Amino acid sequence: MTTTTLPPGPSTPRFVQAAYALTVPRRGLYQMRDRYGDAFTVNVPTFGNALIISDPAEVKQLFLASPDDVDKPDRNLGRVLGPGSMFALVGEEHRRRRKLLAPPLHGRRLAAYERIVEEETTRELATWPQDRAFATLPSMMRVTLNVILRAVFGAEGAEFSVLRGLLPRFVKLGSWLAVLPVPKAGHGRWNPWRRFLAMRAEYDAIVERLITKAERDGHLDERDDVLSLMLQSRYYDDSPMSRSDIADQLLTLLAAGHETTATTLAWAVERLRRHPAVLRSLVEEVDAGGSALLEATILEVQRTRPVVDLVGRQVKTDGFQVGRWIVPEGYVVLVGIALIHDNESVFPNARTFDPTRFLAARPDLYQWIPFGGGTRRCLGAAFAGMEMNVVLRTVLRAVTLMLTDEPGERWHSRGIANAPAKGGRTIVRRRTASRGQAHRAPS
Repeated sequence: MTTTTLPPGPSTPRFVQAAYALTVPRRGLYQMRDRYGDAFTVNVPTFGNALIISDPAEVKQLFLASPDDVDKPDRNLGRVLGPGSMFALVGEEHRRRRKLLAPPLHGRRLAAYERIVEEETTRELATWPQDRAFATLPSMMRVTLNVILRAVFGAEGAEFSVLRGLLPRFVKLGSWLAVLPVPKAGHGRWNPWRRFLAMRAEYDAIVERLITKAERDGHLDERDDVLSLMLQSRYYDDSPMSRSDIADQLLTLLAAGHETTATTLAWAVERLRRHPAVLRSLVEEVDAGGSALLEATILEVQRTRPVVDLVGRQVKTDGFQVGRWIVPEGYVVLVGIALIHDNESVFPNARTFDPTRFLAARPDLYQWIPFGGGTRRCLGAAFAGMEMNVVLRTVLRAVTLMLTDEPGERWHSRGIANAPAKGGRTIVRRRTASRGQAHRAPS
């Protein structure tokens, strides 16, 4: 057997490490980084024995490694999203499915969804109160959910109404179950998995009806929603996706693109209210029809406030080497996203919120990694970027975000995503003919 070389880590029992990971995940990562350096080992129920890295060269090496050496962790979102989810697929089947699903989420297809995003944002903005503090996260959740239902599911009418009520509860529960061990005692009366499976059955029945309606549509090729595009897609052997795989994949797009995108938008509001120079320049650019600073701001929000802590791979061969470390088969190698985003050697003045760092050059996708990296990088990254751009542009054109001197909001774990603890609170005023002014919030 190959000799392993691993860095030190906490020696406390697994259940203690698990409790720490669930209650103070971000603080724990930084404390271990400060104690052990840019790499350390942990032992937690979700992943078991794991190596956490944040050295840029080692992160790049991991993301470029062959799927024969490392692939998705055995325990991941696939167990709540279904066997047809991109999170569950490995090897050649993952590559084939990714190639099949990429076109609907990139390039010219994105332009067809911009109108939907703007419509849903404008509708939600009409409900925002003036001169009264409120959390923006619930609003952003409604916007991104409605966008997903219209652009991805093609849902309308009765199905739209049912899914709008079902999916937030489903995703919230699934986000917690994804990071908790599956109980061995089955799905008893008080087991949350029982409730989760009941919601999944309801979701599957609705998607089955949507697929049947779509297949009966005589103009399927004229539709732009992702469901219709999936139904028309074919593998290289001309075989279609199965209905169960379509249901799993639609759910994946929802889970990966609904809560995380909404949370990033809430963080964007939280950041902009505390950086008047950035907000003022951004409003001026949006009023003039520009987009460079807006795009850079979204990148910087994702760098300074990544909503996911870790992304990882599981070692499939004994003695896999990543940088200084030789990792045994079965180990999970996790990348500390916040740790690399906070690395001064990668991003000078890393603790400073400075969107201008991304004006001159696009980020290195092995160092700026809110969407993960390599062959398993989030398939919906371009869709999420478009959606955040349109939502923020629409918000800044419609309302003035009132500045605040309050401390930045703390991180609050929602299972998978880390949200602002107060929900990205803001105070707004409707824009008038005098544009480009950011105001202090009333005391």
